[in-house]
Amino acid sequence: MRRRIGLVILDAAIVAASGYISLFLRLDGDIPKQYLDGLLTVLPLTIACYLAAFAYFKLYRQMWEYASIRELIIIVKAATAGAAGSTLCTYLIGWTLLPRSVHIIEWIITIGLIGLSRMSSRIIRDVGNGGSSGGRSRTLIVGAGDAGMLVARELLSPNSKATLHPVGFVDDDPGKRGLMFSGLKVLGDRRDIPRLVERHDVDTILIAMPSVPGRTVREIIDICGQTKASIKVLPGVYELINGRVRVSRIRSVSVEDLLRREPVKVDLEGIAGYLKGKVVLVTGGAGSIGSELCRQVCSFKPAGLIVLDNSENGLFEIELELRKSYPEAQIVPCLADVKDHAKIETVFSRHRPQVVFHAAAYKHVPMMEVNPDEAVKNNVGGTIVVACAAKNYGAEVFIYISTDKAVNPTSVMGATKRVGELIVQSMNGKGKTRFASVRFGNVLGSRGSVVPIFASQIAKGGPVTVTHEDMQRYFMTIPEAVQLVIQAGALAQGGEIFVLDMGEPVKIIDLARDMIRLSGLRPDVDIKIEITGIRPGEKLCEELLSRKELLDVTRHQRIFIARENGEEDLEKIGAVLKTYLKSLDAAVGSEISQILPELSPSLRQSASGRL
Repeated sequence: MRRRIGLVILDAAIVAASGYISLFLRLDGDIPKQYLDGLLTVLPLTIACYLAAFAYFKLYRQMWEYASIRELIIIVKAATAGAAGSTLCTYLIGWTLLPRSVHIIEWIITIGLIGLSRMSSRIIRDVGNGGSSGGRSRTLIVGAGDAGMLVARELLSPNSKATLHPVGFVDDDPGKRGLMFSGLKVLGDRRDIPRLVERHDVDTILIAMPSVPGRTVREIIDICGQTKASIKVLPGVYELINGRVRVSRIRSVSVEDLLRREPVKVDLEGIAGYLKGKVVLVTGGAGSIGSELCRQVCSFKPAGLIVLDNSENGLFEIELELRKSYPEAQIVPCLADVKDHAKIETVFSRHRPQVVFHAAAYKHVPMMEVNPDEAVKNNVGGTIVVACAAKNYGAEVFIYISTDKAVNPTSVMGATKRVGELIVQSMNGKGKTRFASVRFGNVLGSRGSVVPIFASQIAKGGPVTVTHEDMQRYFMTIPEAVQLVIQAGALAQGGEIFVLDMGEPVKIIDLARDMIRLSGLRPDVDIKIEITGIRPGEKLCEELLSRKELLDVTRHQRIFIARENGEEDLEKIGAVLKTYLKSLDAAVGSEISQILPELSPSLRQSASGRL
């Protein structure tokens, strides 16, 4: 309150001084007594009009320590209203005691003095902080665009609790070289980073370019790796809430930043059309893909969500998370095994799911090579059980989560997933259910995947193990993959194998080096990289299409349909699975014999041997 009273008194003095100065300037310093008396007569009314305008435009409720162009515009509006009001009132009363031009000069001077009084605290603070980091980490900001300037402004705020203090920008736009933004100079481009870090004693490099692709982030990180500065990043636009930049979002660089791609654009209306108000079942709901499916499905307000998994702890955790994040959602946790025919029948008869996402599967290639019977029972048998239940109970949509390892499979796991695709295709048209598969590559951060393995190895001091120097894989983030899976469900007419755009393949050894650098260490110096040799069932390069498949486009630019262009080599797949089908129970073995009689004679014989 004292502060506001002080500002009111100051403003009254400024308006009075502006009136006298304007009269002094208008009359070249020689003010006749009648004009001075006229000024004193109208001055109380003038002050009252200006103060009323200032109050109306809330000049006494602003935090002037953070003033910017916006606040200056408010001052101009308030002063204009005050000048107009005082001029109008004096003429209505008939007090034409001063030259008209005095009001205009007074208006200009008032704007200048009020603006200076309000901006003084901001100017003093900026000058005082200009060369001092106050014990905070001296930070070089990469990117002098909108995001960089917003971050710089927030970091320079006197009440900022951030540990970073910006010392300048770098930007590849030559037109920005030497320009000042938020009081900070653009010191050079990305090639100058090592020199600038040394010259300005930089502790932290902040990459404030949320819209650039992962390739650009990797290039900048490679340059930053030549320095001893730590690296921070502003997340990609797909991570920023409502696209808004905040200092609180600054974090260490993650592997996802190196992969950063254009955010997925989804047909919200189409998705809502098949999920909103429907009962949805997600098998493998506690897994990496399944749990993200549950999160995203909940955002479309289904009538109910059945989360099915055979992991008690995993199911407990995802149920707890979903109930907290979506308190209005009807969550049904279901502890069950997809191979359990009776239990799956009970789930379908009780809840009647209308949309099914079948994500339950064993996925680790080397593990399945030494446990092939379990791979077949779970990935083939479980798929048959769930798919048949979906058909028998009239589900509207069934989406099977497949993998690029199903293409020209050389492993038991890949072969079982390819058989799963064939089962789902063959089920289409046998009822009202639209059956479709979605095929994609590796996802970053899933349990047991290469990223957490590398992170663990780096934390232990190495070595980081890579099976082959030329090993490469397709990668995408879990949220991105799931968004496209859900979108594919909206596109499904039945019988399709959807293939997701995975971008360019990434060499695993390059990923290992990137992760070592992101940990602030040097590859092959601080952390060794060890080549261990290809494991059973692994391929050097995964494929998204077989040699006998062609791609058809859909109305979504990142979802395609694999169209067969020739006979499927089922005998080869059967040879990979050998006689493991005999591990299936009699009912499931009978189903696969009917669904895929051409799979291979040996598999049919193995199945029939159990009947």
